Amino acid sequence: MSAKNDKVYVLDTGPLSHFARSQWLGALKAVLHESRVLIPDTVETELRSGVAQHSELQAVLDADWIEMTVIDTDEQLAAFSHYTRHLVGPARRNYGECGVLALAETTPNATAVLDDRVAKRLGEQRKVEVRGTLGLLCEAIRQGLLTVPLVSAVADDLLMNRYRLPFGPGGFARWAEENGLA
Repeated sequence: MSAKNDKVYVLDTGPLSHFARSQWLGALKAVLHESRVLIPDTVETELRSGVAQHSELQAVLDADWIEMTVIDTDEQLAAFSHYTRHLVGPARRNYGECGVLALAETTPNATAVLDDRVAKRLGEQRKVEVRGTLGLLCEAIRQGLLTVPLVSAVADDLLMNRYRLPFGPGGFARWAEENGLA
């Protein structure tokens, strides 16, 4: 894959799975089309384990614009270890976020895309550039790639698939305006 710029986005399971389940993976591709898009092996594992319950996730695994990267260098493993110590608890969750943050921390020009507040704060403490899903969509509106009505439809469909957003159905436009984001 050849990107038109040197920006790299490292995506977490949550945004990818909800965009796929809501049939909006193409919108995410449009937003990130000029960038290199990576997922760590931890996210791939989470997606693969979810395919049996949500067959739409296979579209993420089959997408030719998303590259899977194994966390295996000393630098990546050290970062991954740091994040697992802080994010993985007794329920053994958040390995995807750990992989995303480790890969973003160790990849030049990378931004981690995740929506978990604790993971975002931990990444920011280690100087990782972190964006949430809504931040990406609002940026796409400002760049003229998407429109407010389109993102409103995306947000409503994400909400229908139980994605947690800071507003209810039909509330994106007002939320974005109130927060000066679109």
